[in-house]
Amino acid sequence: MITFSYFLIFFTLLSSNLTQQTTLISPVLKDKHKNLFTLSVYLKTPLRPTKLLLDLSFLFPWTVCADAASYNSSSDHYIECDETFCDYLGFGKPSLLCEDCYYSNLTTSHSQCPTPSTMICASWPANPITNVVDAGYVLVDTLALPTLNQSTHHGQLISLSNYTFSCAPSYFVKGLPTGVTGLAALGRSKLSVQSQFGSALTTSHSLAICFPGSTESTGVAFFGTHGPYFVFSKSNKIDLSKNLTYTPLIHNPIGITDDFPISPPHNEYYIGLTSIRVNDQHVPINASLLTINKEYGIGGTKITTRIPYTLLEPSIYKAFTELFIKEASSSRFNLTVTNPVKPFKVCYSAKGLMVTNKGPKVPIIDFVLDKENVVWRIMGTNSMVRVKNKKVDLWCLGFMDGGVKEKTSIVMGGKQLEENLVQFDVESNRLGFFSLLTSHHSLSCADFKVTDFAKHIK
Repeated sequence: MITFSYFLIFFTLLSSNLTQQTTLISPVLKDKHKNLFTLSVYLKTPLRPTKLLLDLSFLFPWTVCADAASYNSSSDHYIECDETFCDYLGFGKPSLLCEDCYYSNLTTSHSQCPTPSTMICASWPANPITNVVDAGYVLVDTLALPTLNQSTHHGQLISLSNYTFSCAPSYFVKGLPTGVTGLAALGRSKLSVQSQFGSALTTSHSLAICFPGSTESTGVAFFGTHGPYFVFSKSNKIDLSKNLTYTPLIHNPIGITDDFPISPPHNEYYIGLTSIRVNDQHVPINASLLTINKEYGIGGTKITTRIPYTLLEPSIYKAFTELFIKEASSSRFNLTVTNPVKPFKVCYSAKGLMVTNKGPKVPIIDFVLDKENVVWRIMGTNSMVRVKNKKVDLWCLGFMDGGVKEKTSIVMGGKQLEENLVQFDVESNRLGFFSLLTSHHSLSCADFKVTDFAKHIK
């Protein structure tokens, strides 16, 4: 049990000989069935490889620990309730800052409560894929990541002894990739994994991720550094941090409300998209949709890993797909739409469609950001999805109509992030990106040469 004095040592580190240059890494995988990304870490005592859902939006990390079979560690602790401190931690609602340890239905696998009346810091975890929310409590345990060793790629393990997260019920893993037992929160909050390590190491809170484009390859997340990010191409070693394009991160002022109970917009990564081009032609868009309404937090453009394909506000989707179909039918591409398959609306026969290291040859899509020359380029690899079975062989446009309920006008999804290196630098309030590695010297995220130490988890 940890008391209020924990505030004074909120983040401590086991090792004392670390420098500000310490870079930690974690393998990133793409799930075959859910098209979601996972992050591998070491958790508990003794340390065990653990697979977590990679999430760019949620306020805090959580792990399933409702019974001894799902969570067994010799170093986990509760945090004894002090409402001011529990509120500061940010795990619970104002109406649920503490709960009775004895009566919690989640405490069966941990140290016994000192007394039936002991109050502990409460939490409010959620599964962002199924939108299930339930009461939990705050737990502290050991989490470790390997340092980056440029010769062996994996260095020594660095442990965070006061890794702070929410305990969640076992049914929370429903809808998540097989083997996942929790969520790695990588948003803008002080409880994100990168913030907890950054505070402990007194180093940068920066996070960079290379999202793999194949379920057979491994990407990587870099913690605590703005670079270098070396990829290994044949005999060459290339630092991709020198090739990043930067755009400001946009702050959405809206916090937790009834409309945003799971992921408040202020914790998410918004960028200032100003226009969309298809084959150098501008998509006609109502400009007001691309800005964030400061009163309600709606509109704008954000990046997420919760959905496989980018969502577009209905009027944007209509104008975008009409222009894409028009440009694809031009003499340069000579493509004719065919009957689509769900969930897609625009598809083309794979027969005769040329495919290069940039993907199928289709019109290039440009997301124009804060300046005309700051462009996130989306080529065939990131815009088209192969649908192949006994009945059809198609390439389909991987963008979806977001519908009227989606509050953000453009939500960039996982497909559009694949084989991209993205740096989330909250301290400098900017986002760096290197789009489509395969179009540059045929690189891929696998060329970071990181192996997954949790690959045996099924």
